[in-house]
Amino acid sequence: MNNTTYSAKSNDIKRQWYIIDASGKPLGRVAAEASKLLRGKHKPTFTPNVDTGDHVIILNCKDVILTGKKLDQKIYRRHTGYIGNMKEISARNMLQDNPEKAMMLAIKGMLPKNRLGRQMINKVRIYSGNEHENQAQKPIVWEVK
Repeated sequence: MNNTTYSAKSNDIKRQWYIIDASGKPLGRVAAEASKLLRGKHKPTFTPNVDTGDHVIILNCKDVILTGKKLDQKIYRRHTGYIGNMKEISARNMLQDNPEKAMMLAIKGMLPKNRLGRQMINKVRIYSGNEHENQAQKPIVWEVK
């Protein structure tokens, strides 16, 4: 019996393209599915220290929903680096003005906070509408439960 643990090598990885339709689905559920695909946790060859994940295309970000009172109570904060310059924007305004950024921040928060996570976040394409320019990659539709 072979008791060795499988460890994926970077040249053995086969990357796939997936499409997620976010219309009418909660922001966190879509982001969790996307981060799972980006990390490669859906594959039997998942290795924590290697980027085994796939490419993800997210469509219809403008139609994503937030449950409860999050539209008014959730605040996105960033700091410019100057004294007293903390910028705040509510989730309602963020989803109206820039829904792609809200989705990107949600996905980025679910990835590892290291070199590997920064490499994984580059494999996601986010669109607020239904059109995308990645038909040549023959993406497969991924259903969010």
